[in-house]
Amino acid sequence: MKIDSTLLTSSLMPRIIVCLDVDKGRVVKGTNFKQLRDMGDPVELALAYEQQGADELVFLDISASNENRPTALKLVTDIATHLSIPFTVGGGLKKLDDVKAFLDAGADKVALNTTAVLQPDIINQTAIAYGSQCVVVAIDVNKTDEDLKFYINGGRKVVEKDFNQWTKEVAERGAGEILLTAMHKDGTGSGFDCELTKKISEQVPVQVIASGGAKNEQHFLDAFNQGADACLAAGMFHSGDYTVGRVKNYLINHGLKVRS
Repeated sequence: MKIDSTLLTSSLMPRIIVCLDVDKGRVVKGTNFKQLRDMGDPVELALAYEQQGADELVFLDISASNENRPTALKLVTDIATHLSIPFTVGGGLKKLDDVKAFLDAGADKVALNTTAVLQPDIINQTAIAYGSQCVVVAIDVNKTDEDLKFYINGGRKVVEKDFNQWTKEVAERGAGEILLTAMHKDGTGSGFDCELTKKISEQVPVQVIASGGAKNEQHFLDAFNQGADACLAAGMFHSGDYTVGRVKNYLINHGLKVRS
């Protein structure tokens, strides 16, 4: 069954999303999905980013799918209990009952990646049961020699499907957003892959979140100017070099309307 997602591309303001990649109960950050470093407690960081003005938070248990275990619901509850901003949870969701459990625990949206590829019908099922607005399909794509491949299991396993066709399929199945992470940009500080983000934004009728590579305010401005509906970052905020408020002020000063 195909679900019309065209109404989801509304005039939402550009959003700044902070990502909490969690491994064994701690926030971590690496480069190209490897060499992970401990960045702190997820509950404390979630509260800090809300106070800074983050529009949303994304919690990804980066080893859940690969290790075949569910995301810790208690941690999700602890974070959601203290938040008033939208909160997306991903990692280890395998069936509709898992989605229900995370939403009941306080998540506003769920991010599907590995399971979406292996069992695409879960996108339809979730959209029908809870609405497309709470369905985020995460796509981890890597560019090598101009070739695009996407991965599952936390970036460990390549998918033998056409990347562009997959982005269109998830939109047709009812996803409300695509979280597009450029693995070749992740942790490099070289900026978002704006060309790729623009291409996907133009070919799917849903919100596209740019992810991977942000290091400064200009990178956010570049991505929004190239069609990103939202930008997600982790390392540049975890390091303390930038706050969400500082990035928003920069965007406002350059003519972009964002939530203050």
